[in-house]
Amino acid sequence: MDLDIDTVRVARTRADCALRPGEAFLGGGTFLYSEPVPAQVTGLVDLMGLGWEPWSVDGSGLRVAGTCTLAELVAGPGSLGAPGPYRGLGIVGECVSALSLSAKVARTATVGGNLALGLPAGSMAGLFVALDARAVIWTPDGGSRELPVADLVTGAGRVDLAPGEVLREVRVPGRALGARTAFRRASLTPTGRTAAMVTGRTLPDGDGPGRVLLVLTASVPVPRAQPIDPGDHEALDRWIDSIAAAGGWYEDTHGTADWRAAMTRRLAHEALDELGGTA
Repeated sequence: MDLDIDTVRVARTRADCALRPGEAFLGGGTFLYSEPVPAQVTGLVDLMGLGWEPWSVDGSGLRVAGTCTLAELVAGPGSLGAPGPYRGLGIVGECVSALSLSAKVARTATVGGNLALGLPAGSMAGLFVALDARAVIWTPDGGSRELPVADLVTGAGRVDLAPGEVLREVRVPGRALGARTAFRRASLTPTGRTAAMVTGRTLPDGDGPGRVLLVLTASVPVPRAQPIDPGDHEALDRWIDSIAAAGGWYEDTHGTADWRAAMTRRLAHEALDELGGTA
């Protein structure tokens, strides 16, 4: 598809990220080939030229650059998810696969782009909310701010990013990396868009002995997270029942609200049983 724009600038320094009238940021750019460019956008600023290290991990946690491609995420952090200090990353590959991407798109699409779109089926939100991650955002005045990834998405296709702000990186705390994690997904067809997704992890003792955190995405307009005691399926049902009155279930051609609610309930109970075990 042709892109109806006038200019493309490649950002090499932070100063290059200062947007001019009519400009918008460009990450991997894969979304541009599925939707028309907004009429008010006449130029793009390519963030890939900044040369950010895709990811790094140490005792303090995991850092993932906004420009890290989904393929780099799987080949890097996703490869660390075996039993051991980084087993919490075991759901990385599944969350990327939930996007039903071709290998070509996965090598181009970015973590930051997926999060910044704020789409319910954008599975990077489910991944990083489950891992208690925080988003680091560059502000146009040269400063930065942080907020939980759980608060980044504010609605279907809406995010807490002001004009000129850049999603610099996502930081996962070290305490989440060693947790056991779970992943469940449902769609109308085997290769269809994700209609319901549940991710979760075990919580440290400081958050309550044996408690688990469950995160719902795709079936709801914004990520929803809730700590649940192992085996407390009644509490889980009460929480899921409350969603209808607190923003409701998301609905589009990939699934009705009632079907998504039913699938989410089933997947959440499965994840609770998995995380509530001792394996």
